[in-house]
Amino acid sequence: MRRSISAVLSWLAETDPDRVVVVAPDGVLTAGELDRRGTRLARALLAHGVRRDDLVTVDLSNGAAHVVACAAVWRAGATPQTQPPALSEAERAELAALARPRVVLVGPAQGDAATTPPRVEVALHPLPPVPDADDQPLPDTWATCWKAPTTSGSTGRPKLVLAAAPALVDPTQPVAPFLPRGQVQLVAGPLHHSAVFTYAYRGLMTGHRLVVLPRFDARAWLGAVAEHGVTWALLVPTTIRRLLALPPDERAAADVSSLRMILHLGAPIAPADKRALLDWLGPERVLEVYAGSESNGLTLVRGDEWLHRPGTVGRPVGGTRIRVLRADGSEASPGETGTVWLHRGDAPPYRYRGGTSRRTADGWDTLGDAGYLDADGWLFLLDRADDLVVRGGVNVWPAEVERILEADPTVRSAVAFGVPDLDLGRALEAVVEVAEGAPEAVAAALASILARTAPALGPERRLRRLHAVHAPVRDDAGKVNRRALAVRVADRASCDTETFLDR
Repeated sequence: MRRSISAVLSWLAETDPDRVVVVAPDGVLTAGELDRRGTRLARALLAHGVRRDDLVTVDLSNGAAHVVACAAVWRAGATPQTQPPALSEAERAELAALARPRVVLVGPAQGDAATTPPRVEVALHPLPPVPDADDQPLPDTWATCWKAPTTSGSTGRPKLVLAAAPALVDPTQPVAPFLPRGQVQLVAGPLHHSAVFTYAYRGLMTGHRLVVLPRFDARAWLGAVAEHGVTWALLVPTTIRRLLALPPDERAAADVSSLRMILHLGAPIAPADKRALLDWLGPERVLEVYAGSESNGLTLVRGDEWLHRPGTVGRPVGGTRIRVLRADGSEASPGETGTVWLHRGDAPPYRYRGGTSRRTADGWDTLGDAGYLDADGWLFLLDRADDLVVRGGVNVWPAEVERILEADPTVRSAVAFGVPDLDLGRALEAVVEVAEGAPEAVAAALASILARTAPALGPERRLRRLHAVHAPVRDDAGKVNRRALAVRVADRASCDTETFLDR
């Protein structure tokens, strides 16, 4: 039976108050402590005027404080609106105008009740040894929208994705076959990201212990798996690549025997990286899901199934239907590229603030991805349709360029994008992450990368310019905004070295 998230957190505390539910850099929480801290912070939210179905901004980094903050928001009957804590003031203002939050939850020494909306500090101060009046249960309530993550998509314009699902859950049932109950879940991606948020908090409500890292680090990830006996973890192609970049003997020596399931999503993975992951962990432990923040459909593929159809992101599950349409709206043939459309249920599973849904009257919706179905109904993705670069009349998918560049052993990550070109209409440029070094050494490395990848790129994907950076070009959720990156490299603000090619 479904209950409010608030009631579920109390039930977990009553069932086993001393069970550790969160292990994080800023603290360890038992079920009882989370319940008490959530109640106290919820009282503070209510004192600031928070009412049912209000949005409360959670402006916090990964940690136990983030978990307490969300618990308190749900307990107050409100909806957590998560956002990256490293936003600029202009981005914060734009999101605040969209969300119109009643309160903003922030870290220690950042609170300010005099602002509008008030900024309330979430600090894990020691609790008194015995409960007091502030720990008395609050009236049971729940929001009609359980989450409102922030997303910018490929346009760079922020929007909120408000879930249609209420803050209700059945803690006795697994959320999905690929998220079983009672796991030790390693949370290494940013909790403000929709997928990380969803799997972490749905897991928490169904008996998971969350082992939270401040950010993804490949060696820290392996260490946490061994130290905490992690059984379930979420990865994205970017973090998989960082793990695979570790020396083979280091990975071979790592104790990952506790892992029962790795789920990865977020973007199409390079086939070479997928094979290496399956070789390392075994295909029986690796699942891949294709889905979006909008929860408008999903596909699933097991590792052994992928080996028979390399590159697929799976077949539809959970009542999802898929079709691929040409630009004129007609059905594409098997193997023919078009826009991927999903159908899952009659009622919209989300609504936007700051964006326009493409959902049709009969329930078909698209994330804007380009791909194709094979004759047996397996889905293959190419890239986000909006990122297509038409270079001299030839369609070029940036993801294809990125995979070729990342196949070079000296490239840690890559992002390709289109830029205006007087001759071709659009030209291709790319940014690659490489090891630090003197400018001359980095320039030589770029030249070597170009020479090694030129045959695979061919004339149709020839780069006009290649830039080098020494930091990851994607965040820990595997996301990047290609258009925003193109603007930054245009003014040379984010690059250490660049190599100019033919124009």
